[in-house]
Amino acid sequence: MTSAVTAVPSPSPMLAGLGGAVAMACVGGSAAVSAMVADGPVATTQAVRYGLAAALLVGVTRIARVPIHRPREAEWGWLLGVCGCGLVLFNIALVIGSRHAEPAVLGVAVAAVPVILAVGGPLLQGLPVSGRLLAAAGVVTAGSALVQGVGDSDTIGLLCAATVFATEAGFTLLAIPLLGRHGPFGVSVHTTWMAALTFGIGGVILDGPGAITRIRPAEWVAIGYLSIAVTAVAFVLWYACVARLGAARAGLLAGLVPAAAALSGVLLGRAMPGPGVWVGIAVVAAGIALGCTGARTDQPSRPEVSGSHRSTRAIRSSRIASRIIRPSSAVAAAGSPRTPEGETARTPSVRSRGNSCASGVDTGSTAR
Repeated sequence: MTSAVTAVPSPSPMLAGLGGAVAMACVGGSAAVSAMVADGPVATTQAVRYGLAAALLVGVTRIARVPIHRPREAEWGWLLGVCGCGLVLFNIALVIGSRHAEPAVLGVAVAAVPVILAVGGPLLQGLPVSGRLLAAAGVVTAGSALVQGVGDSDTIGLLCAATVFATEAGFTLLAIPLLGRHGPFGVSVHTTWMAALTFGIGGVILDGPGAITRIRPAEWVAIGYLSIAVTAVAFVLWYACVARLGAARAGLLAGLVPAAAALSGVLLGRAMPGPGVWVGIAVVAAGIALGCTGARTDQPSRPEVSGSHRSTRAIRSSRIASRIIRPSSAVAAAGSPRTPEGETARTPSVRSRGNSCASGVDTGSTAR
């Protein structure tokens, strides 16, 4: 499937963080739109949604010459996990859960995901769990619970809420081993076409072969928004954020989902949120700020150069200076400007370490 040669540069940490925030805002703002398609043929609607998103992503990668690689043997398992867990089971649990639990119950399940990402993300990458990020995740989850409130549920609803929690976390964690080779676009393309195929088969069985003809014009508009903003755009932005900042730090942005849902309701003509919602939004912001400050412990150790933590620019400058001041007689004696004795050995670069989200975390699995 690889037909392009242009590698996708890794975004700056600031842009990656902003992209992740936009992705979560798109997801949070889609609550009202998703309600528009709830009464239609669910499986067929999801198949169309993911099929359109896959087609859009493939078109963008072809135009931008972004390489999409064919998965290797082990990668098929991870992709099936992301698709089956993060897309198929997640949507099924939401549909069934909405019939047995109030929206707040399912919303709090999604809001608790930063905690599992703060633990599972570093472990998958072979890094220590950051106590600061774990505490920040707890603050974000508490703030999200204040925004969502609490609701009633029966046993089936609680089981669905637990499934939503697990599958939402799986959408990010199961993609971590894939991001290094496939990048955000590759993971998004493969998971969306697989989801379209899965829901398509389910739609034929559950909804009937002609179910697509029962989709109303207003529902087509909603599907278009879900395909473009909530799927194609949000998936790529989110995975780029995870690849650049790490799952633990990126997971804090999931707290923006309930906040965006509450604020988008105002734009749709609903009443202004009460004081509790605004307090919850402030708590979410405080949790994100807590995770974005302080020294980082979730970054892989880098090899030191000559016993010091010099930046890459300093290393390059020292190389250039050594070449400038090298005596010409030494070069002549060597017989060639690039003899084994005069050749500069490759030195691993050392990335500067900052103290904020804007300085980013390179976990070794960044997009190409």
